[in-house]
Amino acid sequence: MPRAAYALKLAYGALAVADTALAGSRSTRAHRIRRVTKPLLMPVLTGAFAADPRSARSPLRDTTRAGQALGWLGDVALLRPGLPAFAAGVGAFGLGQAAYIRGFRANASPVPLRHTTAGRAAAVMFALSGAPMAIAAARQERVLGPAVLGYAALLTAMAANAANLDPALPAGARAATAAGGAAFLVSDTILGASQFLLADPPPWVESAVMATYTAAQYLLAEGALRCGGSGS
Repeated sequence: MPRAAYALKLAYGALAVADTALAGSRSTRAHRIRRVTKPLLMPVLTGAFAADPRSARSPLRDTTRAGQALGWLGDVALLRPGLPAFAAGVGAFGLGQAAYIRGFRANASPVPLRHTTAGRAAAVMFALSGAPMAIAAARQERVLGPAVLGYAALLTAMAANAANLDPALPAGARAATAAGGAAFLVSDTILGASQFLLADPPPWVESAVMATYTAAQYLLAEGALRCGGSGS
C-alpha cells in the first residue's frame, strides 16, 4: 500500500475515534469541534481510497466514490438542527444508499436476492424497524413518515445487496462489504430509534451511531478495494 493511502487511513481512523468520542459529549465545545472532525471524515476516506492503486481496478470504484461523496453531504447537513437539515441529510444518505446498491447489483451473485438469507433477513428487519420508525416519525412531523420509510427501504436493500456479491469476487472483498452493509444498517437503526422512539436518549447513543457509521464506510471502501485485487 502506498504511504499516502496508509497515512490517510490512519488519519481517518483517528478522526473516527475523535468524532465518536465528541459525539457522546453534551458540552458546547465538543459540538463546536465536531464541525471540523465530522466534515473531514469522508474527504479523508475518499483520499485514502483514491490513493490506493486497487481502486482503479475495482468494479465498485465509481459507486463507492459516489456513496462517499453523498455521505459527506449527509454528514454536513446533519450537523445543523431542525427539520430542513434532517430532510437534507436523509435525502443525501438515501442517494448514497442507491449508489451503493447500483454497484452491488452490477456485481451480484447469480442467486436472486429474494432466495438468500440476507434478502429474507433484510425484509424482516424492514418490517420490524423501518415501518415502526416511519410511523413514529410521522407522529412528530407528517412529512417525515414517507421520507423515513423510503430511506429505511433503501438502507435495508443496500445491506442485503452488500451481502450478495458475486462469488467470483475475492472472499475478503465480499466479507468486508457484507460487514459494511450490516454496520450501516445498525448505525441508522440506532439513529432512528434515538430520533423517533426515545424521548431522551443518553449521550452514548450518538457515539454508538458514529462508531458504527464510520466503521461501515471504512468497510465498504475496503471491500471495494479488495475487489480490485492485490495492491502494487
